Amino acid sequence: MDKFRMIFQFLQSNQESFMNGICGIMALASAQIYSAFDFSCPCLPSYNLVYGLGILLVPPFILFLLGFVLNNNVSMLAEEWRRPQGQRGKDPAVLRYMFCSMAQRAMIAPVVWVSVTLLDGKCITCAFCTSVPVETLGNGSHPSLSQGEMKQVLARIPCKEIYDGQELIANEVAVRYLRCISQALGWCFVLLMTMLAFLVRSLRPCFTQAAFLKSRYWSHYIDIERKLFDETCAEHARSFAKVCIQQFFEGMSTDLTAGHCHLPRKAPADAGEAAEKLLGITDQSTMNTALKSWHRCKPPLHLHPPALPSGNGWAGGGQPPAHPSVPQREMAVYYSWV
Repeated sequence: MDKFRMIFQFLQSNQESFMNGICGIMALASAQIYSAFDFSCPCLPSYNLVYGLGILLVPPFILFLLGFVLNNNVSMLAEEWRRPQGQRGKDPAVLRYMFCSMAQRAMIAPVVWVSVTLLDGKCITCAFCTSVPVETLGNGSHPSLSQGEMKQVLARIPCKEIYDGQELIANEVAVRYLRCISQALGWCFVLLMTMLAFLVRSLRPCFTQAAFLKSRYWSHYIDIERKLFDETCAEHARSFAKVCIQQFFEGMSTDLTAGHCHLPRKAPADAGEAAEKLLGITDQSTMNTALKSWHRCKPPLHLHPPALPSGNGWAGGGQPPAHPSVPQREMAVYYSWV
């Protein structure tokens, strides 16, 4: 259990590595699901195209949505997009950067599915078997058939056990022809996705380096701020519950021992520490008001560090000191006596 806890804490502290691992697992899972999938073409002219293209396109869309669902930053993006303006503006560039980062990870599993499907060739063979050029690949001297009868025969090409058009076109010839086209499309798709990923990862920072750094910095800030806010709320809730329980048991102890003479007990030391962590928020309505205020009007991103006195004078950056400064002559006399 300790090893699993350490791994979980590591993944929580390294969210980017965690999401990359999730994307890799989804990619492997998509390939494994396709290999275990029982592909059964209906071998009917009206359903082959729908079935083949459905297997090619619908699962990637589902995997793409799952990539967003498993990403913890989706709720953060939605919260940042829908929150009121308040005292802090919303930068569309930061929202676009966050969405693009999530979309890039979510597209890994769909790309793997489409690539594996095209390289395997079953979907294209099922979807476009009625479009095989019989005049080029088949028997041109075969007695002519109507268009409907021709499609009825060609639709059975994926189903080798029921195909009865060997005189029209050999089943192996048609399957090889369609699989060759499918594999060519698959390698072209892989090349296109690889080139697109290369351009996005390498060339984008070169043209908009300043905007890229700004968007990445503030997206990291939003993520860290949310985590720290959740941790602070959890610590405050823990302290609130601790003080509430201690007050309850102290009240019960006082009521039960009211008729007896006992020495007064000292309050536990951790009770004072828990009360200090409450930061003055000691009732439900005040806490609800603070949470609503955080949502409606987050503090502006403009920090004012407190000015501190130094040994050589006031280091307040032009701000006047809180107490009158000591004349330099008296300071010199003081140092002379030391």
